[in-house]
Amino acid sequence: MTVSLGTDDDGKNPEPTDSSTLSSPTFPPPPEDPGTDVDSPSPTVTEPPYGYTVLDDDEGFRIAVPEGWHRSTTPAQYGMDIVHYRSAAGDRRIMVYQVEERTPDESFRLYLSEVPKPRGFHQLSLEHVDDAGVSGTRLEYTADSLKGEPDIGTWHVYDERFVSVDGLIYSITSYGPDSDGGADALRNLTTALEWFCPPGSECPVPSD
Repeated sequence: MTVSLGTDDDGKNPEPTDSSTLSSPTFPPPPEDPGTDVDSPSPTVTEPPYGYTVLDDDEGFRIAVPEGWHRSTTPAQYGMDIVHYRSAAGDRRIMVYQVEERTPDESFRLYLSEVPKPRGFHQLSLEHVDDAGVSGTRLEYTADSLKGEPDIGTWHVYDERFVSVDGLIYSITSYGPDSDGGADALRNLTTALEWFCPPGSECPVPSD
């Protein structure tokens, strides 16, 4: 058992193949109707929500985080380094890492039963979710303090662990103040999940 289960304080846890195309038979184009607009609408490029930016992280994944946040990493005992994005004030954070356990549910069972919790840990919910195009298991909790983080009062945390398109399991955890009931932390989580693409994978841009 390693701390790659997703500790909540310092985070010390844990080519597309070419497809053949068949040639279509060539037919002469139909005569144009002068009164018909034959122009096709241009595809719409989807942008992240206002105030967010899409990053290609050095660990190989794509993600969307709030603009102006700074990045740091800590070594992991499994998989890629643990990546942290923090607001300038340090009162909000997004953490991304690879989960060692075979399923999100197994990972949470071990975390809730064996991993030390932050002071004042209070579980609010643990449920399967299908949100932002990602199916996973989401733990929601509050804590009085988090190791290495500023004293902002009660923290509100959403930790989602999910199987990504590469078949591997990742966690995206969003931390924020409880003063808004966790609304901002949840918005940061769902935006990050919607834009997440694992290392070495190709993912479509989210569409409206």
